[in-house]
Amino acid sequence: MSTPRFDTLLDISDYALKSFPERDLFGTKKNGTWSWTKYGEFGKMVEKMRVGLASIGLTRGDRIAVIANNRVEWAVCAYAAFGLGIAFVPMYEAQHEKDWKFIVHDCDAKALVVANTAILEKTRPFLTSIPTLKHIVVLDGDSSVIGDQVSTFKSLLDAADGKSSPQGARPTKDDIACFIYTSGTTGNPKGVILSHNNIASNVSAVHEIFPMNQDDRALSFLPWAHSFGQTCELHALFSTGASMALCEAVDKILDNLAEVHPTMLFSVPRIFNKIYTAVQKNIATKPKPIQAMVKSALKATAKERAGQRLTISELAVLRLTDKLVFEKVRARFGGRLKYAFSGGAAISREVAEFIDSLGVTVYEGYGLTETSPISTANYPGLRRIGSVGRAIPGVRIEIDSSNGGGEKNGRPEGEIVVYGPNVMVGYHNRPEENAAAFNKDHGFRTGDMGYVDASGFLFITGRIKEQYKLENGKYVVPTPLEEALKLSPLIANAMVYGDNKPFNVALVVANTDALSRWAGENGLSTSDMDALLQNPKVKELYKGEIDKYSHEFKGFESVGSFALIAKDFTTENEMLTPSLKLKRRKVMEVYGALLDSLYTKKAAKPAEKTASAQA
Repeated sequence: MSTPRFDTLLDISDYALKSFPERDLFGTKKNGTWSWTKYGEFGKMVEKMRVGLASIGLTRGDRIAVIANNRVEWAVCAYAAFGLGIAFVPMYEAQHEKDWKFIVHDCDAKALVVANTAILEKTRPFLTSIPTLKHIVVLDGDSSVIGDQVSTFKSLLDAADGKSSPQGARPTKDDIACFIYTSGTTGNPKGVILSHNNIASNVSAVHEIFPMNQDDRALSFLPWAHSFGQTCELHALFSTGASMALCEAVDKILDNLAEVHPTMLFSVPRIFNKIYTAVQKNIATKPKPIQAMVKSALKATAKERAGQRLTISELAVLRLTDKLVFEKVRARFGGRLKYAFSGGAAISREVAEFIDSLGVTVYEGYGLTETSPISTANYPGLRRIGSVGRAIPGVRIEIDSSNGGGEKNGRPEGEIVVYGPNVMVGYHNRPEENAAAFNKDHGFRTGDMGYVDASGFLFITGRIKEQYKLENGKYVVPTPLEEALKLSPLIANAMVYGDNKPFNVALVVANTDALSRWAGENGLSTSDMDALLQNPKVKELYKGEIDKYSHEFKGFESVGSFALIAKDFTTENEMLTPSLKLKRRKVMEVYGALLDSLYTKKAAKPAEKTASAQA
């Protein structure tokens, strides 16, 4: 077994700042122009911020919380804290105030960093209501906000001029680096305690299996408050001398890709689905001969993935299609995009293969916040689309069939248990949940179901808690079907339901923009969206979409009836977590009666896919 390259996040910082001082690190766009902060500049700010944090009383073992989106100052505060042996506790700007208060109190934060004065005013009362909290630092704030317990980012940097960084606080591998609170689909957030070694071991494994280097660049839009964005993007790219352009906003991703010319993209399936839909829509506008050529090229790339040799004519079609179509699509992504990394949830095989066919190699991995997060990954030389890869160096995967499962494709199926240096220290202040989460030898019980094939590739088959049983005794895992339905350009979101019911029903969120265009083309009024959703022609349209995108699922897994709504699931209405996972319990609180009413209507037998009924 190889020796990990890094033991702590300070090891990563020391290496990167010494090795790449003149390289670009963070790109930010202001007034239409991108500017870049170099590694050396960043290092000087980190050094000053260590002095600044010490000046407000923070010492080794303390916790500092932050409420801010990705930005240079976020990373400065994080690496300053890591270097002082202070645990960093990130939160989302989009989170609810009650969650902020709970997390700051639960982690015993001594200081809080906030993005702006609006958040300052919401959190200022925390200074009197949370006993441990002594200071707030505002990233975007002028001198007018400074007081006994409030500083600005700039004032802390200015106060550090000419002063040396505190000595003797270098963290050990076992010191706590982060508390990352999982938003959870029920109850209060849970604080996942991650040591320096937990995260550094993940970054070390990336160095072993993937050839990232200082010439690589990413467009950063995954939140660093989430373990995927923080470890796989921020820490891993920082450790290689690569650069990150900070995306302006999610709706600016395609524009920003074209501007910063990234070589790699880290994303969750939701974003890849949007890219897939946009490209498919564009291809559908091309002349029929071009569409036929693309179809032939996709078949050729599928044949290549299967390890088969292409004929001369297939090679010619593929090269021509690449020149006339795929190259232009890649240009829309900046022209240099080579790799796409998908995590956070299972990506549709259809989407992964399509993006792969465009000439952008897709690598899917698996893990959770509790595993820092990478446990398995596909990587150069060892890739199997549809799987989430093999265990990364130092990690072992076991399948426990004692809590459900059985056999899948001739292999044992059951709960995925992860062993390795990436497994969290534990949940903060949750002794009962820790007892349930770990095996005796600190193997982490993920709650996910899957199996490992004969070559060591892990396949995810569902989530134990989301699995339910129909009246007929058949088990259904709804997530894969929901993800399949969302590939339809007409469907923005979906939730499948059927616990102890005769068949599955679905709550389908219409993509109202796409539906309105279709309605206009078919002579239907779009002035009243609720009325449009009840139109028999629209219901028939969505029946066809559901059948089309669920055709690969078994009969009992299919949707027997559905209801259409216009309002999407969002973090604001608390139906999605900040990491965009569905809060099923919340959706049921609001729409449970509607879903239950579908069972009183005449619905098709679920085994007869072509006869699925609509509400």
